[in-house]
Amino acid sequence: MTLPGAPFVGWRGDALHLEDCDLQALAREHGTPLYAYSRSAMRSALAAYEQALAGRPHLVCYAMKANSSLAVLQTFAQAGAGFDIVSGGELARVLAVGVEGSRIVFSGVGKTRAEMRRALQAGVRCFNIESEPELRVLAEVARDLGVRAPVSLRVNPDVDAGTHPYISTGLRDNKFGIAHERALAVYREAASLPSLQVVGIDCHIGSQITETSPYLDALDRVLDLVEALARDGIALQHLDVGGGLGITYRDEQPPAAGDLVRQVLQRLDARGHGALELLLEPGRSLVGNAGVLLTEVLYLKPGAEAGTAGQGKNFCIVDAAMNDLMRPAMYEAWMGIVPCRRRHEPAATWDVVGPVCESGDWLGRDRELAVQPGDVLAVLSAGAYGMTMASNYNTRGRAAEVMVEGDRQWLIREREDVKSLFAGERLID
Repeated sequence: MTLPGAPFVGWRGDALHLEDCDLQALAREHGTPLYAYSRSAMRSALAAYEQALAGRPHLVCYAMKANSSLAVLQTFAQAGAGFDIVSGGELARVLAVGVEGSRIVFSGVGKTRAEMRRALQAGVRCFNIESEPELRVLAEVARDLGVRAPVSLRVNPDVDAGTHPYISTGLRDNKFGIAHERALAVYREAASLPSLQVVGIDCHIGSQITETSPYLDALDRVLDLVEALARDGIALQHLDVGGGLGITYRDEQPPAAGDLVRQVLQRLDARGHGALELLLEPGRSLVGNAGVLLTEVLYLKPGAEAGTAGQGKNFCIVDAAMNDLMRPAMYEAWMGIVPCRRRHEPAATWDVVGPVCESGDWLGRDRELAVQPGDVLAVLSAGAYGMTMASNYNTRGRAAEVMVEGDRQWLIREREDVKSLFAGERLID
């Protein structure tokens, strides 16, 4: 029996499995905290986009900020995906797994000259330009290298994606993109610069979006610009509609990837732009439900006893913390938490918290769990913005990672030891 929002996680008797791998056994073998990912889940998620786009010119570019582990990138590269990057470090990672520059788009509001040079030398497919000053700096860097930089403008359509304010990117007050009303003038400037080549237009309105209407509203505004540019003699080769499609963490019901793509294609055809190559930049929807975070219960700390003043909280203290999984502390995100072994005994209500010295260090509040110290818990839907946002706060080494497929497993990242955390530091003579 699979779990809601985690189609590759399910019960076999009283044991929780990821694909055909027993999760508690993985935790015992590799230790905790431990990230475990389903390779089949990633491939299946990408295939949903590819099948909906069959027969149309397109490139699905995995937004690797969601999870940039090399084996994850390798999985998508082998499946034919492109990649959306936002830093020079991400460029180095994706090149390390053998991806050609022609399958990479470079987004991000703060590209440095060094990053631009490296991306031009790698032959990236396109720079998604986020401001007028960035456009001019890129033109200078490309001129100095004696090349033409392929560009699209990331247009901010001022559309509300209806998501958490920290992950909304398409409103006028967000830092991302070029205002819709300025875009035509900036495109004219880009077309006039000999070291730039205008190739496309880009739009990204946010993350964890659970409706199609914000996409279609933004698309209409972007297509208005495409038509205005055509009247100015500026023809585009591709349209990038970004990513941001949500996943199910609890009871969200986002559209299936194929449904979203079909509606976008229908809108393009209806407005006469079906020949444009379509780029998408999904991240969370490709990896979010593919991963779990495994953590061991250290202590159970009950609240106030019956008959004493105050109710008190019951705390289930585990060895994973906010440095391993930032989403609950940063966004107050709800993530499913399930024991890896069923206990046939009454459950109690627990706040699942970590050992970091912050009151914000929690993974789940008010969870009904039958647990004992030594049990292993699985935090579900942890494949996106888990390991990629991890830190060494409290001088804690980052977790190990494993990839599974069927009953096979691979250790894809070793656990950090404490010595490695200060290996680059120096004492004063």
